[in-house]
Amino acid sequence: MKLRQVALVARDLEAVVADLTAVLGIEVAYRDPGVAVFGLHNAVLPIGDTFLEVVSPTRADASASRFLERRGGDGGYMAIFQCDDLDAERRRVADLGLRVVWSIDLPEARTIHLHPRDVGGAIVSLDSMTDPNAWHWAGPEWRSHVRTSVVARITGVTLQASDRQALARRWAALLQRPAVTSATGALEICLDAGRVRFENAADGRGDGISAVSVAVADRERLMRSARARGIPMAEERLSIGGVRFELEDTVRDA
Repeated sequence: MKLRQVALVARDLEAVVADLTAVLGIEVAYRDPGVAVFGLHNAVLPIGDTFLEVVSPTRADASASRFLERRGGDGGYMAIFQCDDLDAERRRVADLGLRVVWSIDLPEARTIHLHPRDVGGAIVSLDSMTDPNAWHWAGPEWRSHVRTSVVARITGVTLQASDRQALARRWAALLQRPAVTSATGALEICLDAGRVRFENAADGRGDGISAVSVAVADRERLMRSARARGIPMAEERLSIGGVRFELEDTVRDA
């Protein structure tokens, strides 16, 4: 199981994309017309072989519109994990009593989306690729858009909750990995690539994705770009699109 993509939701898609590209030194690889079925438009930006997505509602009745109202603005929306055997995952999800709210089987890719109320904290997607090194949702030319001079890859996602222990137990059951306390005191699930962390909600926005961790190749350039755009930041983090970006100097193993 690998963390491959994290989606943010924004009222103004292009404003958030502009901040991400300027500060993280990445670029848009694809805008997927298929997300129109959810009342969305989007942009997918590769970071190495992991991906940031920004979605924005195009209809007032889209679930993303309700999310923006419920959480009081932009924020983390979805975590997408790559698995080897989606059929096995479907059976296990059913055994856990989790509802599948959407699924698709394409020649290149298969996916199931799980009900966020069943899992908690975010929409979860479990995906498999016919070619394990491909990523259908980023379009056919995504590799030509990879830029890693500033950030190298996504290393983790953090979820906040009123009861982080309870949320961690649900995610541990889903991902089939234990939630453990790290040497730094973080409560986290380590995957084959990437990790999921859990923290107590302290900002009044309720449960949800609160941070994305990225491995940084050029911290000085990143911070200079953030200052130039007036983006709130501290030494190890900055805020774009309603989430914190936690800055790590090296790509850590899962």
